[in-house]
Amino acid sequence: MEITCTRRIEFDAGHRVMGHEGKCRHLHGHRYVAEFAACADRLDEIGRVIDFGVLKAKLGGWINEHWDHAFLVNEADEPLLEALFILDSPFYEIPGNPTAEVLAEYLCNTVAPHELKGTGVEVIHVRVWETPNCWADAHLWRGAAYRPPEDKA
Repeated sequence: MEITCTRRIEFDAGHRVMGHEGKCRHLHGHRYVAEFAACADRLDEIGRVIDFGVLKAKLGGWINEHWDHAFLVNEADEPLLEALFILDSPFYEIPGNPTAEVLAEYLCNTVAPHELKGTGVEVIHVRVWETPNCWADAHLWRGAAYRPPEDKA
């Protein structure tokens, strides 16, 4: 059996999607929500996977420092990177288009393992909400028993 706990982190950021066929090719912003589902091999002495405050401090702290109120920019988007540099506007380079899917994968496979190193806890699911109606999921499949959280429509 796996027991998970989930922490929700909200942040504001701008982006554009290079090559998009619609409005998303233009600069715009979102009130993002990232949900991190964490698990451990066993509960701690208090009966937790990890304290929710630790997830907030480590994962929320990383998001606050790097992504909140910044532009999330495809590392290949040289014109936008140059403009943001000239304007002295905060930005973070993403390996690929900063879609909800790419952001979820980056948080799950890059940010969470680094920030939680040494805790004995692993983030196995990240959901990034781009709008209240649109989200993307990234999963680390540790075993057949894990299923992502059910949506409450």
